Amino acid sequence: MRVEAALGLGGNLGDPVVAFATVLRRLEAHQAVSLVRPSSVYRTAPWGKVDQPEFLNMAVLLETGLSARALLDLCLFLEREGGRERRERWGPRTLDIDILTYGGQTIDEPGLQVPHPRIAERAFVLAPLAEIAPGMMIGGRSVTDLVEAVIDATIRRDPAATERLRALPAV
Repeated sequence: MRVEAALGLGGNLGDPVVAFATVLRRLEAHQAVSLVRPSSVYRTAPWGKVDQPEFLNMAVLLETGLSARALLDLCLFLEREGGRERRERWGPRTLDIDILTYGGQTIDEPGLQVPHPRIAERAFVLAPLAEIAPGMMIGGRSVTDLVEAVIDATIRRDPAATERLRALPAV
């Protein structure tokens, strides 16, 4: 059985656009994953710990035959492969991959919460997700409604980064 899942990607160290392209290529190459639609790249102010560079963020819809736990394991592997080091909560990072949704399911297990527990607070997640799945329902509300409640001027599409992403091989 395949389910639709949404992932959020972010980073503010190194070259996040290259990291995103690499993740998208690796996901597409996985036998149990099919990319459905990537969002544009967004430039956002840091959240949580604000004394760091701006982030680039995007979302991607995919279909997968992986369980939610196996998808999480894949995301964590791709983060490590992309140079992610977990040193500081909400701190700078080369790559962050979060499972935002998984087949409309609610999952609450150690180390795995879906939908992402702070999704309704995070415009940097909701703005790219609203671009590719505006009618998706989370907690009884559409992504469009959720993003309208938290959007601010610090979140903006980055056309140059989006074009760079789309110009990289196999994205």
